[in-house]
Amino acid sequence: MDPRQYAHPQGHAPPSQGQQYAQQPAHYSQHSPQGLTQPGHQPPYPPLPAHNAPPHLNPNLAPPGQDPHGRFSPMHSPAVSPGMEHLSQGVAQMGLQPPQATTPGGEPMPSPAVVPARGKRAARAYHNEGASPAAQMQPSPADFQQPGQQPSYFPPQGQPQHAGAAVGHQQQPHYQEAPPPHLARDPRTAPPASHHDSNGPGIPQPPHTAGQRIPAKQRVRIDPDHIPSPVAVQEADQNLYRVEPYLTCSRNPAPLATTDFVAVDQGNCNPRFIRMTTYNLPTSDDLALASQLPLGLIVQPFAALRPEEGSIPVVDFGESGPPRCERCRGYINPWCTFVEGGQKYICNLCGASTQVAPEYFSHLDMSQRRMDLDQRPELRLGSVDFVVNRDYWVQDNPNLPGSQPREPKPLHHVFAIDVSYTSVQSGLVKEICTHLKELLFPPKEGEAEENGVFPPRKGLPVGAKVAIMTFDRTVQFYNLKPGLDQAQMLVVPDITDMFLPLNDGFLVDPLEARPAIEGLLDSLPGLTAETSIVEAAMTGPLKAAMLALKSIGGQLNIFQTSLPTIGLGALKHREDNKLYGTDKEKTLFGPQDPFYRIAAEECVEAGIGINLFLFPSQYIDAATLGALPGLTGGDLFFHPRFNPVRDGRTLRAELGRVLQRETAYSVTMRIRCSNGLRVADHYGNFFQRNVTDLEFGTIDADKAVAAKIKHEGKLDEKADAHFQCAALYTSAAGERRVRVHNLAVPVSSLISGVFRAADMDTTITFLTKEAITHASSKTLRQVREQLTDTCVNSLLAYRKHCASSTSPAQLILPESFKLFPLYSLAVIKTKALKGGTVASDVRTWAMRQLKAMGAPATVRMLYPRMMAVHLFSDDVGFPDERGQLVLPPLMRTSYSRMEPHGAYLVENGERAILWLGQAVSPQLLQDLYGIENLDELDTRLSTLPNLPTRLSAQLRNIITYFESRSGVGCIPVLIARQNIDGTEFEFSNMLVEDSNNEQLSYVDYLCMCHQKIQSTLMGEKNKDVADSSSWTTW
Repeated sequence: MDPRQYAHPQGHAPPSQGQQYAQQPAHYSQHSPQGLTQPGHQPPYPPLPAHNAPPHLNPNLAPPGQDPHGRFSPMHSPAVSPGMEHLSQGVAQMGLQPPQATTPGGEPMPSPAVVPARGKRAARAYHNEGASPAAQMQPSPADFQQPGQQPSYFPPQGQPQHAGAAVGHQQQPHYQEAPPPHLARDPRTAPPASHHDSNGPGIPQPPHTAGQRIPAKQRVRIDPDHIPSPVAVQEADQNLYRVEPYLTCSRNPAPLATTDFVAVDQGNCNPRFIRMTTYNLPTSDDLALASQLPLGLIVQPFAALRPEEGSIPVVDFGESGPPRCERCRGYINPWCTFVEGGQKYICNLCGASTQVAPEYFSHLDMSQRRMDLDQRPELRLGSVDFVVNRDYWVQDNPNLPGSQPREPKPLHHVFAIDVSYTSVQSGLVKEICTHLKELLFPPKEGEAEENGVFPPRKGLPVGAKVAIMTFDRTVQFYNLKPGLDQAQMLVVPDITDMFLPLNDGFLVDPLEARPAIEGLLDSLPGLTAETSIVEAAMTGPLKAAMLALKSIGGQLNIFQTSLPTIGLGALKHREDNKLYGTDKEKTLFGPQDPFYRIAAEECVEAGIGINLFLFPSQYIDAATLGALPGLTGGDLFFHPRFNPVRDGRTLRAELGRVLQRETAYSVTMRIRCSNGLRVADHYGNFFQRNVTDLEFGTIDADKAVAAKIKHEGKLDEKADAHFQCAALYTSAAGERRVRVHNLAVPVSSLISGVFRAADMDTTITFLTKEAITHASSKTLRQVREQLTDTCVNSLLAYRKHCASSTSPAQLILPESFKLFPLYSLAVIKTKALKGGTVASDVRTWAMRQLKAMGAPATVRMLYPRMMAVHLFSDDVGFPDERGQLVLPPLMRTSYSRMEPHGAYLVENGERAILWLGQAVSPQLLQDLYGIENLDELDTRLSTLPNLPTRLSAQLRNIITYFESRSGVGCIPVLIARQNIDGTEFEFSNMLVEDSNNEQLSYVDYLCMCHQKIQSTLMGEKNKDVADSSSWTTW
């Protein structure tokens, strides 16, 4: 991308071709990746070790001398439940403030004189380059946006606007009125403990958003600053990898799922592909049961890599295919050992020896390493793609004798557009046609759209074909054969007996048939403008697409606005509010007609994935229709009451993501374990014929699967445990491959070692997928209780086995799992599992989302990022001297940390909400939206206007950074005005630490968990006393 396309700071000439740092587009990561090093600087990557097998991982993953647990203490309260007054946690281990001092008699020390809080420096938004100290930065103009432009909808990396572009008014605005002295505090810190009642300072929580509270006599007053904070944990982990990369065979645990890091593959795969709930496996099933920790993997085989990490190498062994173990059929990998002079190798999974093929033979050196090790990526790297021969091709008709393998082809796309009355009147048809045209035919290099947006230039792979259908109560096909000036329509009225009216001209190369496709997309909104048909039978185009793709595979994208009430698979309105909260509510989460499940299974067998875009104005039965993407590996997109102004940009981002992310089809995946372990269950969106293989019509970079691990025997503590994920797939470019990811982890006989190496982010992602899977067979109350019990049992196990000498009245939290109560509460508060009244369509959509997400997206959804916009410092939102975007300090999500004159952004990877207090500064509104009064805001807006002000550039750069890192392409920014907009209810529900979503606050939930642990410990103690009292000696 030519950096001279973007504006440069006033008074500065465009950079010359020799200025490399000024030209390169900054990635704004939290590290110093190789692609961003300045000329003459060496990247911080250490060289890869030259050895045959990667080094064994050290089972002791904690830094020397680090205590694995801590304690915290409550604030003194005159009325607390027995035992709760001793709630405490260690200070040194958790970075918390010390417990309250007491007199020798145990009474609290008198409080010192209250020192007035130091007032905050008024935030400023400089309106010209010379006024800002940060204006002297010299980042690349390629990193900034032209004044008046909107940010790219699908930026490959964050591209923030330069501070110098903020030119406008000359006065320096003050974004906050002088607050009362008790409110003049840093938003990252909580107010005094006495202020954490519902009527204390801060922002009072809206009454209609409040959830449950424990009885007053059982409540204990705890300063929230003295309990574990995810903000502090995430910031500390990010600092570890801000500059240094993560070495996959290092002794350190994997970075948190929320951490922005660069990984170096040393033989273990990148954590983006496989994460474990603990990186110290227990030696036996008894030890695993004693720990009460779930053992499992989160596998995201096609996760997107950072540009600095390169791409997965492709290895081609020709007609012989990749070497595989003769016993377990595992693939060759860095953890296999060669013996007998290189003539055989020992499989790390099953221990069997396999003869090395003559063409693959290599002599060993003195250290028993192959002489050609440096030329063999499959023996050095944890992830690799193997090109496979005809033996691995998809069979054309696997159920018929004499079936022949079909040649792999590029991924084809079929678009089926609802053109019924609702779709047309809402503006949906026009939006779809506009966005499809932009995505199928992006402008050439240097060509911009009229609105100044540079759309992504990544098109479909060479040879990929597209087809377009429309439907209402009939199905309309379009002949797009190259050479035609305009498309020809053919109508099939009988949707119960579907057939393809044309063979040649339905699936076409978009470049060859561009005139016909563009003409159709331009004219379609006008052709359907006068329709009065309200029915939309989606099963007609579904069957037609299956006929078209059954022999080649591909992807079907259906756009549906209403419940399909005619044709095959006709559905009835079954939503019943009386079932909410009852044992029968779970019946609403399953399909009401087997037609859709049967069709989905046929699609998986044919290698067809389905993406379903729903735009309902009323009940649409997402549970039944969702079986199509749920079983085929596709996406379920949900836009109730579609509004082009609010939802248009998000729809374009979703379409672009579908077409441009890495997508594989005709996929079969299997996870293999080393001796003594097995995969007991899988959780996610897939089709499963047997206990070992998972099948997908399509799978993409955003999809993840959880695998539950069980012991089959006792493991050797001196040997590593090994896992291998192999996905046989056809790439979007039409090449048949096997993607293999390998992971080796140490084994521990100590339960403390298992806890010390536990991964909280992976564990909560695993439990979320497991809980949602159980929601179809259990009541939501049972699922929520089971999540709480899992949290309590794990903490209880740690308390009993790793901190048994402490008082039962003390809550002991392991360092690695100190956020377990908070994340468990966050899962319970999701739309998928929360109590109260939630429409079954919304709940089902949320369930499908969480079942498909990887660990990073799940954690971000559970605990959103929150920041105070009115307190942005001058450097926030712009690149620093290393080209890394400076992010604002994050806040804990609670009303008690907010100010009435503030502006706060909450973002969860899917959407962002900008909360504006009633006393917000008019200058802030002017800088962000070009208005001076809250009443002038158009709340339908879902994007920030491109204004030539510093604050506008800062916030838009941060949003662009979030979009590029999450990969969603677009994060809509909704508006929530205090006590005015209904969006504030959604904002309130995202504040996990408050009492909302029919659940407790974080503090109350933590106290409840402690009470459960304490009662169990006291019960066991009383039982031991009773047993000992009945004991008689000889």
